[in-house]
Amino acid sequence: MVSGPAAHRGFLTLVTAAAFLTFAQAFMVAPILPQLAQSFDTTVGVVGLAVPAYLVPYGLMTLLWGPLSDRLGRRPIIVWSLVMFAGLTAATAFSTTAGMFILLRVLTGAAASGVVPISLALIGDVFPFAQRGRALGWLFGGMAGGIAVGSTAGALAEPLIGWGGLFFVSAGGILLIGVLAMFLLPAPRPARTAPPWASVVIGYGRLLTIARGRRTYGYVLVNAILHSGIYTWLGLYLVHRFALGPIGVGLALLGYGVPGFVFGPLIGRLADRYGRARIIPAGVLIAAMCALVLAVPVPFPVVVVAIAVLSLGYDMTQPLLGGIVTDLPGTTGQSVGLMAFVLFVGFGAGSLIFQALLVAGFSVALVVFGAAALLAAGIALPLFRNERARRDVSPV
Repeated sequence: MVSGPAAHRGFLTLVTAAAFLTFAQAFMVAPILPQLAQSFDTTVGVVGLAVPAYLVPYGLMTLLWGPLSDRLGRRPIIVWSLVMFAGLTAATAFSTTAGMFILLRVLTGAAASGVVPISLALIGDVFPFAQRGRALGWLFGGMAGGIAVGSTAGALAEPLIGWGGLFFVSAGGILLIGVLAMFLLPAPRPARTAPPWASVVIGYGRLLTIARGRRTYGYVLVNAILHSGIYTWLGLYLVHRFALGPIGVGLALLGYGVPGFVFGPLIGRLADRYGRARIIPAGVLIAAMCALVLAVPVPFPVVVVAIAVLSLGYDMTQPLLGGIVTDLPGTTGQSVGLMAFVLFVGFGAGSLIFQALLVAGFSVALVVFGAAALLAAGIALPLFRNERARRDVSPV
């Protein structure tokens, strides 16, 4: 375990930067789907499969990375994941067909999945639960900032350097973070309580037999489906509704993720102080309102504000759910690995479900997702009523 405030700040800054680049690379694809379709001489629907092709393997591989990090330590997994992530991101720039592009997204998702989830487990190792919200606020703030910058930079920079250039630049940044991780992350200390591999599957099942685990993982899935479905297709939504070009789409998406980047640590502090019982339902309610606003023909400035506030709804839910997961009994790596699996499977499912609803148009799809989010917000009130603040604060 790291010691001293400076060491804590160093590794927290590093994993926040890693989360930023991971999600910037992941979310720069959605806004440039029309350009990718044109480059590969296919439809947006076909190349759009690259989104779940990245997200689902990401989730599956976390089931391996989590227990492996319990044995080898967090640092080796994060470092090697960053290196593989960088190499596959660079290779993606050489794709010549939609099939090749989608295959490389599958491999990249599997490689990248050892970065953020294991960073979350590392935070769970270092910070006591009563102080974990702030640290997770920084990590998820980096994710939110990456979403904002990735979405915007993807749309704005693609006309200048091409989609291949986007992947090359991303690969360079990811590799740099991988090198720094060798020096700034805590030395590997495998958990003594790591179960044998034969018990790993049983361990995952045991997490789901705990009432707190079932409701948290279930809600992670629902929350991921709702947010991914809406967000993945916002670029195409802006093109259809306002006939925007790549630069216009990039500017319109600029606000998404900014609230989390700015307010993530504050939201975490509030969760540490007052608990998660009311913040989680409020976050889902905000997402529902934004989806319903986007479903009606409101002016463009209102749409831009709704997109930014939509991300605030995610920032008030997922980081707090992640904090609960790190407090579940058992090894942190395994509990976080299961959360990441559920989260990214939800991301992939959400994009596919929303795409299926698009047959009826954006308004119908957004109303369905908005109504589902309203229902989810109501369910969250009794579901998380016991997630109150604790007073087990200890110095770090």
